[in-house]
Amino acid sequence: MKIHLVAINNIRKFFFLFYGLLARRWKKNFYLYLAAVFTVFAVADTAFLHVTQEMRQGAFDMMVRYRINPPKPDKDIVIVDIDEASLAAMAQDYGRWPWPRQVLGEFLEQLEKQQPKAVVFDILFSDADVYNPDSDTYFNSAIAASDNTFFPILRLDPSSDALSQVKPAMIPGVTPFSGQANAEATVAVVLPHFAAALEGGRLGLNNIYPDVDGVARRYQVYRNDYGWRIPSLPTRVASELGWPQAPAQEVLLNWRGKPFSYHYVSFSDVYADMGRKEKKRPQDEFKDKIVIIGSTAPSLFDIKPTPMSKMHQGVEILATAIDNMKHEDYLRFPEARVAYLLLTLLLVWVSAWAFYRNIGRDKVDRLFGLSQFLLIAISYASINFSTTYINLTGPVALAVAYFTLARIYASGTYKALEQNMVRVSAERGGELRATLLLIRLEGTQNLMVDVVLERIRNALERSGNEVKSVDVLKGVQKGLWELFEYTFAVSWVAAAGDEQMQTRIECDREVVLEKLPAILAKYLAKPENVATCFTYQGDVRGGEQAQASWRVLFAEAILEWEKRQEMKA
Repeated sequence: MKIHLVAINNIRKFFFLFYGLLARRWKKNFYLYLAAVFTVFAVADTAFLHVTQEMRQGAFDMMVRYRINPPKPDKDIVIVDIDEASLAAMAQDYGRWPWPRQVLGEFLEQLEKQQPKAVVFDILFSDADVYNPDSDTYFNSAIAASDNTFFPILRLDPSSDALSQVKPAMIPGVTPFSGQANAEATVAVVLPHFAAALEGGRLGLNNIYPDVDGVARRYQVYRNDYGWRIPSLPTRVASELGWPQAPAQEVLLNWRGKPFSYHYVSFSDVYADMGRKEKKRPQDEFKDKIVIIGSTAPSLFDIKPTPMSKMHQGVEILATAIDNMKHEDYLRFPEARVAYLLLTLLLVWVSAWAFYRNIGRDKVDRLFGLSQFLLIAISYASINFSTTYINLTGPVALAVAYFTLARIYASGTYKALEQNMVRVSAERGGELRATLLLIRLEGTQNLMVDVVLERIRNALERSGNEVKSVDVLKGVQKGLWELFEYTFAVSWVAAAGDEQMQTRIECDREVVLEKLPAILAKYLAKPENVATCFTYQGDVRGGEQAQASWRVLFAEAILEWEKRQEMKA
């Protein structure tokens, strides 16, 4: 136990010496130096580092996951799910996936009888079924008879573009950007195998590009490849159905909730009912609906991590994108890098100014905490009550980092940087003239907690223009010191014989006394007639004798104060 205490004391001494060294070297300029370092980092992060990007993504995930009132999924979007139950139910007649395309052709034919608004396949039909060519022919005929079916395109890695023979102009729905299109360029894409799908032209990219952390948050409205606009599948649906086009190249998805938020029906259940003479399901079940045919079966591996879940079904991500396009409520995310940079610098430098000017520890903490709460509230409100997400995580994170380091420095060097006339006297040496103003508060009328006393002390220290120290005597010790409960000692020092400085100190003392009533009125509930003041002047020695001479001066001041109070009584 004794060894532990010795170790703790040694650690305390080390930090005391360390902070003392920092205080002597940097003083309050540390806050400005630190702000300059953060300024350089903020500019570099905005330009090329992007360190705060991951923080912004994490903040977005949390805010969108815990929204107060997330938008509801569109009731007219229905997902026909090739789930594990469907795979098991259909296996006896058609084997495991993939089934013969005739199954999907029959399903599409029966589905079209109910007049759905659109049928969107979340299935990539890239190759022919060489073992069932008649089945493919049947499915192709079913597609040809439909005028509202949509099929996905898969964009391969652009590094393979040179190996492709597909030019963008050959893909239905692809349009050139004015004056930019390269007519000879080729793109590596996987198109639907079926001629009817290509002739129908209702094709779109269904690639999901996750962010650097592997989480899917965005959906591309279109790709710009070699000056050609290649639309996404939701964009093609929007175009065919007459919905407004999103103005951006990609959007943040406005999630409707956790997985399985949309209305799902099992493929096998619907398919089985289609083959019955006596139907058990409503025959207008899909009338005017947007029907998305896809799979949630884990064995088919169409699962992606999203802000809502680590295992989010790809078909529901597609449904969310289509839903966003229909209601135009996809999330806009203004980059505003310069604005965010300026906000970061404002937060850092205002904090630096507050620490440098020593406006008061509790006030700095309160104002900084309030500002951070306000910024986070703005971000949270933007994602709850609008479709423009204002992501202030970067400025908040850097401001908090600055504030934390500045607060650590302030706490460690508080004593060393505190204005102290005893220390000033020890550093100056020689014969000095000291002025001591004692202000005693009557504590029975007001609640004198440490926070209130510290606020009054800070306000007194900031009064006037001359350098002075203000100490609080709380009277927590026993005996004689109980007499000085709630007493402020304001002290000045000047070289002996410096009459000009003595005059300035006297003016500064008058300013403190003049502002005292307003200070007490600000921080005390009952400020009337609570303060008793006394001023005393005397000579002190500098250098090594400073502490001893200041103790004598203080004792003389107390005796003189008591004597005058007795004379008044």
